[in-house]
Amino acid sequence: MTDRLMLLDSASLYFRAFYGVPDTVRAPDGTPVNAVRGFLDIITRLVTTYRPTHLVACWDDDWRPQWRVDLIPTYKTHRVAEVVAGGTDVEEVPDPLEVQVPVIREALGILGIRIVGAADHEADDVIGTLATTAAMPVDIVTGDRDLFQLVDDARDVRVVYTARGMSNLEVLTDAAVVAKYGVLPSQYADFATLRGDSSDGLPGVAGIGDKTAAGLLATYGDLAGIVEAAELGEGMAAGVRAKVLAGLPYLAVAPQVVAVVRDLPLDVPDPRLRPLDERAKTDAAALAERWALGAAMTRIIDTLDAV
Repeated sequence: MTDRLMLLDSASLYFRAFYGVPDTVRAPDGTPVNAVRGFLDIITRLVTTYRPTHLVACWDDDWRPQWRVDLIPTYKTHRVAEVVAGGTDVEEVPDPLEVQVPVIREALGILGIRIVGAADHEADDVIGTLATTAAMPVDIVTGDRDLFQLVDDARDVRVVYTARGMSNLEVLTDAAVVAKYGVLPSQYADFATLRGDSSDGLPGVAGIGDKTAAGLLATYGDLAGIVEAAELGEGMAAGVRAKVLAGLPYLAVAPQVVAVVRDLPLDVPDPRLRPLDERAKTDAAALAERWALGAAMTRIIDTLDAV
């Protein structure tokens, strides 16, 4: 089997699991475990379908890094539940999900699935670094469009997009990104910067939507080319030029927020998938009994036994 690395946007997937599995699924002590069960089943499905040999659960060690907020103060503001002492932002996470995240981490540890995060950075940045430095083909599993910027046919980096649900997974290659948005993956970060993204609190350039952004990139190649053309006043429609010029303060900082980091100094233990040894199976059985994980744990163990 050809080596293939799968990178999980973990929070994206456990949120999907939480909302996709009824919260009536509970442990004997009444704790909800729907996200845990759903997350394990998602991994089982992904490994069975795409046959990765290596797997990393990429983690948000900082879901809203201060350096991004310093550049664009509205960045993810709508998702802040509270600010605690020291100025740390707490993400709005449903209580029944929050109590399950430690169980998810414990389960991944027992299963030998590596969890990788980075201080002051999001999972997107971990994914960007691992996808860029990988010496093998890569599948990125996410419901986040920001990661489309990493798609690269030349390096066999794809995105397995979950936005339409686990029964309607979409594999994005260069051609798929072009078909969806009219831009190359290498232009996607500039495209997202121009049109904005309300889900991340990015305002975009006022008056420029998907079609105009794609057209500008088709004509000028990248954001730098667009800004240069607007400043020189050559060949750009007057109305569009005015919008770009009005957005220059935003365009001076937004690209650093939108672009995923690709050069983090990560220390990643060998992420190769392996069957569980007997001790790990005993630990997995104990965890499954404590949290009523039942068939979800059995299925993922059987899947790992088959790798």
